[in-house]
Amino acid sequence: MPFSDLLYGLYERRLAKGLDPERLPCHVGAIVDGNRRWARGAGTGIDHGYQAGADKIAEFLGWCEELGVEIVTLWLLSTDNLRRPAEELAALLTVIERLVEDLAVGGYRLRLIGNLDMLPSESAARLKRAVDLAAETEHALDVNICVGYGGRQELTDAMRSLLLEQAAQGRTLQEVAETLEVDHIAEHLYTKGQPDPDLVIRTSGEQRLSGFLLWQSVHSEFYFSDALWPAFRRVDFLRAMRSYAARDRRFGA
Repeated sequence: MPFSDLLYGLYERRLAKGLDPERLPCHVGAIVDGNRRWARGAGTGIDHGYQAGADKIAEFLGWCEELGVEIVTLWLLSTDNLRRPAEELAALLTVIERLVEDLAVGGYRLRLIGNLDMLPSESAARLKRAVDLAAETEHALDVNICVGYGGRQELTDAMRSLLLEQAAQGRTLQEVAETLEVDHIAEHLYTKGQPDPDLVIRTSGEQRLSGFLLWQSVHSEFYFSDALWPAFRRVDFLRAMRSYAARDRRFGA
């Protein structure tokens, strides 16, 4: 084993040992960015970058389970991504579909987060079938898969759902407006029934959320990594967890 690998292993173990289990997040969100840039740097096709990113997700979920994380939300396909060239979008959707099927067979409890009506009907149906299969299994980790997801789209869908629900009950817009509270909107979000993310990780050096979980991340902690997603290592993950554990969360106070 090269000496550098030995030092790397020692450093990684020291990071893991130094984490306080009581200060680690329950819910981790991940913006898995940088697949295309990784592919260009590696001299491979974009589809290989997407596949490398999918392969990294299995590792990432394993790291989360090791530290007792209970929920992971992965942003795989945004509403903006749907405007990419048809051939590239088809390749990305194929990778996502296979990934979700593999995770279902692996026993994860899966939940699709996003507006599936914006996807090609065949892709939406394939994803739904995989999630239905996963619903019959039990695993230590709940995994949210964000596809056809955008923060503004989620809030639009939430308000539409709320208004339709209230209209079905015979209420007028004025009555709804006079009684509307924050919790009423939260009950119609894609993630309803789940706790908000404690930590959001974004890879590739970008320091913005791009609309990821706009409502739910209001009190989240953020960690930005320079690593492109396929090159994101366990040591990078442990650094993110160490950073989170060292923070004094004030929840807006």
